Amino acid sequence: MSVRETAQQAFKNHLEYLSSGRIEEWVDLFTDDGVLEFPYGPADFPKKVEGKQALFDYMRNFPEHFKVEFVDLRFHETIDPTLVIAEFTSVGQALSTGKPYNQTYISVVETAEGKISRYVDFWNPLVAAEALNATGDSSLYAAFDAS
Repeated sequence: MSVRETAQQAFKNHLEYLSSGRIEEWVDLFTDDGVLEFPYGPADFPKKVEGKQALFDYMRNFPEHFKVEFVDLRFHETIDPTLVIAEFTSVGQALSTGKPYNQTYISVVETAEGKISRYVDFWNPLVAAEALNATGDSSLYAAFDAS
């Protein structure tokens, strides 16, 4: 498998593991110092999550909040074969409300030896807030990250 194919496979695994609630396997896709960034997150939402333990703590409750399928994956060619730029959508629902969670994403992902080292997640927090009936920035984070 080429470097590009390995990087793209790590991204495909990310989607599969996240949608099936396999959070421990999802965390293992990252390097030990892997970073997940949210440049458009609400004010009280974390802008960056660093390291495997922090990634696990942040995402462990995702399967309790959302049931999603990721569809319409499209990769954009890059000069750097370790860089993945992808567009995709989620089709699903927020489990606490039953409301639809249909999100559009653009992801910029840096990989190293087949592991994700930096994942920049571009998504619309208003879609998540509506699905979760969250009325403000902090309530969105609390609804997403509640233990």
